[in-house]
Amino acid sequence: MSVVVVTDSTASLPAEVAAERGIIVVPLQVVIGAHAYDEGSPEATPERVAEALRDFRPVSTSRPAPAVMLDAYERAAAAGAKQIVSVHLSGDMSGTFESAQLAARDSPVRVVCVDSREVGVATGYAALAAADVIGRDGSVEAAAAAARARAEACSSLFYVDTLEYLRRGGRIGAAAALFGGALAVKPLLTIEDGVVASLEKVRTSGRALARLEELAVAAAGDAEIDLCVAHLANQERADLLADQLRTRLADNLGGREVWCGELGAVLGAHVGPGMIAVCVAPRL
Repeated sequence: MSVVVVTDSTASLPAEVAAERGIIVVPLQVVIGAHAYDEGSPEATPERVAEALRDFRPVSTSRPAPAVMLDAYERAAAAGAKQIVSVHLSGDMSGTFESAQLAARDSPVRVVCVDSREVGVATGYAALAAADVIGRDGSVEAAAAAARARAEACSSLFYVDTLEYLRRGGRIGAAAALFGGALAVKPLLTIEDGVVASLEKVRTSGRALARLEELAVAAAGDAEIDLCVAHLANQERADLLADQLRTRLADNLGGREVWCGELGAVLGAHVGPGMIAVCVAPRL
């Protein structure tokens, strides 16, 4: 394959999907206490992160170093890649995109870096859009453009039990976290221009999830879509939401399955247990 897609582990691509599409996934790291682990390793499971957060043990994350990104590019080149499109989570949320840019300077083949301005599965859908173009023998420029367009079209909507974990990770202001906790509200959030933004504040978790469903349906509109529901330590409610959306958006899905699964350890470290997210991804 003359053009190869590289992405990072926050894209939440199932290993079998990445392998089937020839996508190289570079792991971020999650740090629990004094130990750093690659996302996806047995030591860095979402369950372990949720447990550590509940126990008030220090949990943080770190980007892949430029040398790690460069190693991925060199491996792709050694396997025959002539060019690479490297698709990553928002550069305003992580230094991963910067690491990709720095590594691209020393890559043995040309690398076009794409800042998806998104997180999670929206970045994964962007990487898959790039792979679709490459599968049709499209250019690296066309693949990068498709990734940007798919990411821009996505709606990432999520509910968190508390803003505290986002505040700890510097992803939302301290005042917003204090406000949310003081009023016992359940925040509904989105990704807007590459950063976490507030959508609504709802009084109970039940109302918040009902509203999340309505927002997802509105985001889908009449478009043909892919859909994912993700959670951290909230399987039952995530399954229920996925079932409801599967029914309500059956025409939009056109027989495609709704992805439903646990959020990766790195993103989970920032949103905390109980989080539920929906990614609505129009097919372009």
